[in-house]
Amino acid sequence: MRPDGQVRHVSVLLSSTARGARLARLLAVDALRSWEVPYETAGQVVAELAANAATHGRVPGRSFRLTLYVVGATLHVEVTDTRGERRPVLREPDGVAESGRGLFLVEALADRWGVAEGRHPRKTVWAEIDLTPAPAPAPERGTSRFGDVGD
Repeated sequence: MRPDGQVRHVSVLLSSTARGARLARLLAVDALRSWEVPYETAGQVVAELAANAATHGRVPGRSFRLTLYVVGATLHVEVTDTRGERRPVLREPDGVAESGRGLFLVEALADRWGVAEGRHPRKTVWAEIDLTPAPAPAPERGTSRFGDVGD
């Protein structure tokens, strides 16, 4: 939430293609940078959810929607597609398969995630990432900000 109490928010329709999925990640990272929010983990989560929407949630001629918003110290990511009957399933990745790791990565990177049914035929796959400031690095023992301490 901004100091003035407004929620930071962006929502955009993108084509259900590989290009649309890449654009989702780029737009998300750009928005998060402008909001001064950590974007590395979120960018990867958006990339995986958008790729799934473009691959498994694709209906020719229909788009998917990317929505991001920050409330308090939580980033909420939503990707909505028009294949509500195809719910994502978290599976252990096959060691030799070239795909199938998207939700496994989302599970590892996000603090929470799930699927919500929307107005037919839609579904929304969402993820939340807790935004905590990175701890300041501790000074090395025997040093100070002015250089080595000692003899």
